[in-house]
Amino acid sequence: MRLRSGVFASSCLLVEALGVALFLRGFFPLPVRSLPRREARGDPPAEPAPPGPGMVSNWTEIPSPLFKKVVIVLIDALRDDFVFGSKGKQFMPYTTQVVEKGTSYSFIAEVKPPTVTMPRIKALMTGSVPGFIDVIVNLNSPALLDDNLIWQAKTAGKRIIFYGDDTWVKLFPKHFVEYDGTTSFFVSDFTEVDDNVTRHLDRVLKREDWDLLILHYLGLDHIGHVTGPNSPLVGPKLREMDNILKKIHISLLSKEEASLPNLLVVCGDHGMSETGSHGGSSEGEVHTPLLFISSAFEKRSGPLAQPELVQQTDLASTLAVGLGLPISRNSVGNLILPVVGGKTMREQLRFVHLNGFQLSKLLQENTPAYEKDPGYEHFKIAEKSHGNWIKLYLEGNNSEILLNLGKKVLKQYLEALKTLSSSLSKQVAQYDMYSMMVGTVIIMEVLLLLLLSIPKALSSQAEFEVPLSPPLFSLLFYLMCLMLCAVHIIVCTSAESLCYFCSMSWLTAVGVMMLISALMCGILSAIAKIFENSRLPLKNPVVSSSSWSEIDVLILAGTIGHVLSLGASSFIEEEHQTWYFLINTLCLALCQELCRNNFLLKESDPQHSTTGKQNFDSIGEASEYKNIDIPAAGNLKLGKATSSAEFIKGSDKWISLASPWIILICCRLLRSLNQTGVQWAHRPDFGHWLTSSEHIAELSFLAAVSLLTIFFLVQRRCSLVSKIAMALGLLGVYSYRAAIGNVIFPWQHDSKDISKGITEARFVYVFVLGIVFTGTKDLLKSQVISADSSVKSTGLWEVYNGLVLLAALLFRPHNLPVLVFCLLIQTMMTRYIWRPLKFDAARITVMHYWFGQAFFYFQGNSNGIATVDVSAGFVGLESYVEIPAIFLTAFATYSGPLLWAIHLLCYLSSEVSRNSAAVGHGCFCYALMRSIPVAVYIVLVTGLRYHLFIWSVFSPKLLYEGVHVFITVAICLFFTAMDQNHSHKVED
Repeated sequence: MRLRSGVFASSCLLVEALGVALFLRGFFPLPVRSLPRREARGDPPAEPAPPGPGMVSNWTEIPSPLFKKVVIVLIDALRDDFVFGSKGKQFMPYTTQVVEKGTSYSFIAEVKPPTVTMPRIKALMTGSVPGFIDVIVNLNSPALLDDNLIWQAKTAGKRIIFYGDDTWVKLFPKHFVEYDGTTSFFVSDFTEVDDNVTRHLDRVLKREDWDLLILHYLGLDHIGHVTGPNSPLVGPKLREMDNILKKIHISLLSKEEASLPNLLVVCGDHGMSETGSHGGSSEGEVHTPLLFISSAFEKRSGPLAQPELVQQTDLASTLAVGLGLPISRNSVGNLILPVVGGKTMREQLRFVHLNGFQLSKLLQENTPAYEKDPGYEHFKIAEKSHGNWIKLYLEGNNSEILLNLGKKVLKQYLEALKTLSSSLSKQVAQYDMYSMMVGTVIIMEVLLLLLLSIPKALSSQAEFEVPLSPPLFSLLFYLMCLMLCAVHIIVCTSAESLCYFCSMSWLTAVGVMMLISALMCGILSAIAKIFENSRLPLKNPVVSSSSWSEIDVLILAGTIGHVLSLGASSFIEEEHQTWYFLINTLCLALCQELCRNNFLLKESDPQHSTTGKQNFDSIGEASEYKNIDIPAAGNLKLGKATSSAEFIKGSDKWISLASPWIILICCRLLRSLNQTGVQWAHRPDFGHWLTSSEHIAELSFLAAVSLLTIFFLVQRRCSLVSKIAMALGLLGVYSYRAAIGNVIFPWQHDSKDISKGITEARFVYVFVLGIVFTGTKDLLKSQVISADSSVKSTGLWEVYNGLVLLAALLFRPHNLPVLVFCLLIQTMMTRYIWRPLKFDAARITVMHYWFGQAFFYFQGNSNGIATVDVSAGFVGLESYVEIPAIFLTAFATYSGPLLWAIHLLCYLSSEVSRNSAAVGHGCFCYALMRSIPVAVYIVLVTGLRYHLFIWSVFSPKLLYEGVHVFITVAICLFFTAMDQNHSHKVED
């Protein structure tokens, strides 16, 4: 079967996307889960039955609450040394005094990555370990459906009040009797974000109509993001927090009753790195203080020892016991025993038994071979010993034997709890290696097949024969299928933990095995053909005239260098620097090529005649784009045309020579617009200056000029109707930004009428769809009626312009210059670099890919999840709608690569007259350029899966690469659909 290069590349990418999806599913396993929360309130277990007939324990209820009121003060990004170190003694004197000499227990809570707020709140309230994938699944922080402490408290009739980070309000809607949420996005706000919480304190502390008060302070985290942990602003903020804790503690002590004491809990959701950021796994990020302060505890005496290390997930179990609530079904935390150490031995044993029963039940629901788990075995032993203790207790034995046996049982329970918790926690970080390996094999096979197909795919015909049933390999195909199926059976029957690939139906699994076998046979067939062709004598043995130019060497070296850099965490964090360097070097190489083309060729050189031809090509191109200068030029007489051609010849020559330097200047300006990465992300940039409230007038002027420039750059490729639609659409973009308060109209004197801008955004969407529909109509006409290439070219430009309008709507106002420079650089490179130098489709594709990657970072993106502009997914939407939100967010994030890819298709389609296989070559090269880094990176991530920065650096990059593969599949399918000219020529 004969396949075109584009069809072959698209098919390979589809298979590769399957491999990537399988690898991601194995790399990011879903966390352990129990029953939904609506089924979670079953009857609590009774005490273990004592041995012997006629003896039954009468304690079958949840123990009563240990505390009347509980106040949780969560200080965002509170590091352990801010309380237990020198900063604590200097800036938090009251807290330090309570810790050292008061009635309190102090611990260091260990946080599991990713150390970002939303997963940490889930860990604190559910006791579960959120997987890294939760960061993606919960970008919008939807309501938490898992069983959790807040839901249990509300169901039990507890009255909960919350003030602080509005993430809580999104996770727990309709759970608070009173709340006031503050947004966490404005990191430059150090004071007001905390004042909005504190202003409620005096009033709430005087009231008696609440049981649980939660306060989430964000100011310290904001200071860390902007100025770092060693900033002089940290001290005053810690002193402010100390005064707040003092006020709360004194108020709780003054209102205590004899029956039940109150409890104050001080904690952080995560820590802070030495640069002030968080999300990784450095010691400063994963260690945060955890304080329990109550008059129920014994007063400390003697020097303060090093605080004990506990898990952050332990808080949920401990608070559940303290409030007299069932422990959350998904919790993997242990009861912090000192908090209940003042209770009787029977009560302590009851508490740890409830915790152990809940953990063992969760283990049963998530591990098939749970009975062999050491933690489960230890729990059963402790439960049996507990029954013996109850027998002695019910018999009225109050001797030393009862006390010693109780301590022994307690020790057994604690050991069982620790082992159970460890087993359950490991399931979250346990990689599904079988699924990962199957996905990796598919991806590597596709890459190898693409590499072996380069000579045929980039030939002048851009097509090759694909043997579907080679006799030589038919037996090998069946043998490989049988062998892989046998391996699959062995792995799935012997796997101790759940495997996603093993959970698939046998029909699906066999299909994947057949696919792997077919790819391997195809690879072997391609290798055999290469060896066979190498042995055949050449029909026309001539010296090859083709040689490697500097551009070719740069492309090869840049691709290899970039791929190798993916093995270092620092290079991934600062990957934008790699792409900036590559495109700058490319511009210098293009400048050298242009100088050689214009100055080193002698006047008598026959190749020099191409210069005049190129200039007339420029005229033809300008007329194709309907430039305003061409109609007049079309009416010139021959003499005037000649002089005009000489003028264009001279001007084009110097503009062409200046183009690489102008592009370099544009790139340098774009680098100053958005600081990205990690090392220098905190430094001020032009974007921050523009977005400050003091410079809204400057931002409005820049946005207006940018929109006008966008219209000027795209209107020459539009029909009259599309020009009007584009103008109205760009006006709607500015109106939308003015409606939501980003920019101002000249006649707008105040911002009282700020709205969501839904009407304005939908107004723009109408024109986007109209322009894209017009282009699609032309494309369908060219495909069905087989009209001339000009109809298809017009349709492609219409689609491209519609996407430009959509990008203008989704981009933040300060990012509109990125879109302007994108269009400007594309125009300059098309007219003054690619056409004069007559590069082939492969080189032009690589250049488009490189610039697309650079513009991904020019937008302000990075390889961290935090830079994803989630707000773009809500433009024009009244509420969260999943499919449009995902599409808009993905388009806004990958606008740079997408616009450069569609521009590549538009350009190559206009080159069909010179090279009928240009589109196919471009599709194949684009697929290859995406496959190489993905395949290598997946191998590197597999090897580095236990690296310190696997969750903070490598995993987010892996998600970006995966999404980029899926987007590239759509791009290459579009390329293949548009490669009709070549297919018609082949059929003829």
